[in-house]
Amino acid sequence: MGQMVSDDKFEEQAARNGEIIKNGREILFQAFNWESHKHNWWSYLEDKVVDLAKSGFTSAWLPPPTQSLSPEGYLPQNLYCLDSCYGSLHDLKALLRKMNENNVRAMADVVINHRVGTTQGSNGMYNRYDGIPLSWDERAVTCCSGGKGNKSTGDNFDGVPNIDHTQPFVRKDIIDWLIWLRENIGFQDFRFDFTKGYAAKFVKEYIEQSKPLFAVGEYWDSCEYSPPDYRLNYNQDNHRQRIINWMDSTGGLCAAFDFTTKGILQEAVKGELWRLRDPEGKPPGAMGWWPSRSVTFIENHDTGSTQGHWPFPSDHIMEGYAYILTHPGIPMVFYDHFYDKGDSFHGGIAKLMEIRKFQDIHSRSAVKILEARSDLYSAIVDDKLCMKIGDGSWCPSGPEWKLAACGDKYAVWHK
Repeated sequence: MGQMVSDDKFEEQAARNGEIIKNGREILFQAFNWESHKHNWWSYLEDKVVDLAKSGFTSAWLPPPTQSLSPEGYLPQNLYCLDSCYGSLHDLKALLRKMNENNVRAMADVVINHRVGTTQGSNGMYNRYDGIPLSWDERAVTCCSGGKGNKSTGDNFDGVPNIDHTQPFVRKDIIDWLIWLRENIGFQDFRFDFTKGYAAKFVKEYIEQSKPLFAVGEYWDSCEYSPPDYRLNYNQDNHRQRIINWMDSTGGLCAAFDFTTKGILQEAVKGELWRLRDPEGKPPGAMGWWPSRSVTFIENHDTGSTQGHWPFPSDHIMEGYAYILTHPGIPMVFYDHFYDKGDSFHGGIAKLMEIRKFQDIHSRSAVKILEARSDLYSAIVDDKLCMKIGDGSWCPSGPEWKLAACGDKYAVWHK
């Protein structure tokens, strides 16, 4: 598939799917980190809802709500039991009601690549689901992960039974469950976990049948680095093409996290800002090729938090937000940066969000990159906002530009 995908194509399919999120003015919030399960999280978040709404977030991604063998929620077992380490079903419903009252949509973390069994199958592995809803037998588990189902249509998630999405009875049960999450529980959006584990066509079917207002998938694979020092390659076109291809295979119905932009941006802010302009003069991540479906972010519960698998440099966080909150794509803010780093970060991020909204910058806004050198990146967006990051000094020419926000190594102006 070629690099460019028409946004019009997405619009047509979204309209057929009954979607209403077409205006590109989303700002997402990841409402948890890796330690959130240690607190009564649903009740705790309820107190944040008014602030999230006031700040301008349109949707908040919540941690997996189902009963799970791991406290964080990523080893689900009984999908219909929504009492978890994050709180009770009662507390969850209270949170979702509060969010609905404040027009912040609730995004469910949908973990359907794998599922922990309740009883042993014929080979001694726990790959049956007797005694709980969706009481599947071994046919529901891929043969690559110890079941009697078909071969996986994606990568294997080691150590647990992987769900065989080629089985019609499995897909029917998953669709019914997703509809239940929407109609009975009150979730409106879906985030699909570990989507490298099963074919994108199944995500397309799940979205078509369950009709979330917005959906995003985690398609995370490695950027390209070169030996001997394993520096990030300047050209990450293969990496972003794989994300583009995955989104296209969902019929354009599912957005994807822009891991390419994250990987490049977190190296660029260390004095390599030349990385932020590709050879065609565009932004170098997935956002440079299919902005209306690319969810830009600088950190999540895996890359940062207490896991720290691929962290953004902590002394450049506001530069990161000055980039994603002024550029096209669908930006997402991480809980830790908004609530755990003090008032200056909360205020700084909220100010950038306010400018984005006031200047009507959206997922398809046009970027003109003016400078991209080691110590300076500057760009004009939609000819009504301009920004710079880096140590280099720069400001726009012309008296019509007014400084709107500034901080450590970043500044934003508008007309």
